[in-house]
Amino acid sequence: MAKEFTEAQKRVLALVQGDLPDGPEPFAAVAREAGVSQEEVLELLQGMKDRGEIRRFGATLRHQKAGYGANAMVAWFVDDADVERIGAFMAGRPEISHCYYRVNCMDWPYNLYTMVHAKTIEECNDAVEELVRLSGVEEDDVLKSKKEFKKTSMKYF
Repeated sequence: MAKEFTEAQKRVLALVQGDLPDGPEPFAAVAREAGVSQEEVLELLQGMKDRGEIRRFGATLRHQKAGYGANAMVAWFVDDADVERIGAFMAGRPEISHCYYRVNCMDWPYNLYTMVHAKTIEECNDAVEELVRLSGVEEDDVLKSKKEFKKTSMKYF
């Protein structure tokens, strides 16, 4: 059964699904724009988090604007028994923005995927080499980005 939201809740959710306002109190700014109190905004979002309807709020790095002109998706083959440890290691690295564990299939053996960002292609290659050295995972395939087609948040309201 679909969750029913009040009109005020829909206004709040429409505002927080995009970029949050810059400033020391972004949820207060959302509340003002939605016509509700900051407490109502926080209660709505905390309740949705507690019920598992949302997992987290995260920042999106616009890497080109931040000076990171090179990136690569690295597909890694990690033994399933070691994927938690290696995944946690990769996820903790500052040059990695995304880390996913997926089921491998057919002739594609890779099951762990990371997005590596650097300022130059050379730095990106160096970062991947360091990840190989530090993690001990030697079976990988580096997929360099050629073009970005979309980078937006989902819109529900």
